Amino acid sequence: MSKDLYAVLGVPRSASKDDIKRAYRKLSKEHHPDRHKGDKGAEQKFKEVNEAYEVLSDEKKRAMYDQFGSTGGPAGSGGARGGAGPFGGFNFSGFNAEDLGGFGDLFESFFGGGGARRGKREQKGRDLQIEIEVVFTDVVTGADRTLTLERQRACTKCGGSGAEGGTKQVTCSECNGTGEVTRTTQSFFGTFRQAAVCEKCGGSGKTSEHPCKACGGDGRVRSHEPVTIHIPAGMQDGQTLRVRGEGEAGLKGAAVGDLYVTVRVRPDPAFERDGDDIRSAVSIPVTEALLGAEISVATVRESVTLKIPAGTQPGQIFRLKGKGMPVLNTSRFGDHYVTVHVEIPTRLSRAEQKLLEEWKKMRG
Repeated sequence: MSKDLYAVLGVPRSASKDDIKRAYRKLSKEHHPDRHKGDKGAEQKFKEVNEAYEVLSDEKKRAMYDQFGSTGGPAGSGGARGGAGPFGGFNFSGFNAEDLGGFGDLFESFFGGGGARRGKREQKGRDLQIEIEVVFTDVVTGADRTLTLERQRACTKCGGSGAEGGTKQVTCSECNGTGEVTRTTQSFFGTFRQAAVCEKCGGSGKTSEHPCKACGGDGRVRSHEPVTIHIPAGMQDGQTLRVRGEGEAGLKGAAVGDLYVTVRVRPDPAFERDGDDIRSAVSIPVTEALLGAEISVATVRESVTLKIPAGTQPGQIFRLKGKGMPVLNTSRFGDHYVTVHVEIPTRLSRAEQKLLEEWKKMRG
């Protein structure tokens, strides 16, 4: 049975979208394969975290999962379909397994042939995972990065079909054109059907009379191709982008996998990021702290004038509203907080010392 997706992300079922997003960011960073070279367990955990987030971050998929994902359909529901099992004859014929995303296999394994078949189970291309480093300014303004990846892509000679030009496609003798092979087993809960992609045709249901010589009938070839990745303004360090269709090609023209890009942001010496806010520090002479002044302060996008009021204390913090980081996928901006450090001179001239002595007497 499928794992509890809430447990995978370590959040309660009442978790908000923000709670789910925070948990995903933390776990995807913690279990990223690049941090655990050769660790199959970490790779599997990373995949589970991404799959859980893909469902729970989507309102429709989450609602479907909450209703049927781990507890099954409502007990005693009406419906004409008979049959033993823990779901008591609930009628699922109105659901399309394709619409259930990753849960289509779960429903199909429980209910077998009851309801519309999904059709051919073509072998989708593998998803890829990479990590890139960008400079701080890239996530301030947004940027495009072009990388060259080695991956399986559709064969250009046969167009991904796996067949030589002009040759016919014939029905696969292994699966009789269904694209899958099935196995039926009996258990205490009833009849279970397990389906797997046909290895001979790769799920297409067809094989070629004369396989393509360039790809050996696979429909894919190994190649080095560039891919452009857009880094949106406001991304956080450790967030993962999903670039659809930039993974590996599917077998014999099946769907292409996706590319997951974890973004690492190189720290900036002048700015400290705090969510969507920015923090920095400036130093001013003691005279400006006492008398007040106007100073120039660098923000992530431009320099602005900050008014220092008379009597400013060491460590006092000033807020520059809307001068922080762009908020991801919005037109809003965070704030910029400036901490003021007051410079105390270590040496005084005689004239300065005399003035301070007189001031001291006046204050006394």
